[in-house]
Amino acid sequence: MLIFGLHRWRGETGKKYWFNITLTDNGLPSDPGIYIFVRRYFVFWLKPLYVGKAASLSGRLKGHEKWGRAWWDLGATERHVARFSTEIERRRVEEDLIRGLKPPMNDILIPRGQDDAPNDATLLRKWKFRRYLWSWFSPGASQR
Repeated sequence: MLIFGLHRWRGETGKKYWFNITLTDNGLPSDPGIYIFVRRYFVFWLKPLYVGKAASLSGRLKGHEKWGRAWWDLGATERHVARFSTEIERRRVEEDLIRGLKPPMNDILIPRGQDDAPNDATLLRKWKFRRYLWSWFSPGASQR
């Protein structure tokens, strides 16, 4: 991880996604993609506060309605952006990141319980596979 430049975030499925770190509005691309509001602790510790998707990152993030709360109340220091061209891919990556990172400002898609499955079919397949593996390797699993 670099202080500024690129950072990768891991979703619930274990897949890692690369994001560019932007501090100003000039660094925002106009392409469609995913964005994350982030609070940086000290130098290297990062906490995701909000994950969202946009058809135009610069158009969405300039004057975003949740940035004020993220910055003022939760101490957001930067925005991370990644480009994804299709709406289906953006929706899948957004759900995977929200379920994996559990940011405090995304309270709708965060899983509420152990059996709360993803909405996307691809994520659902990976989620079921990981639960199956976990049942085999967890300490409380029945003897096979």
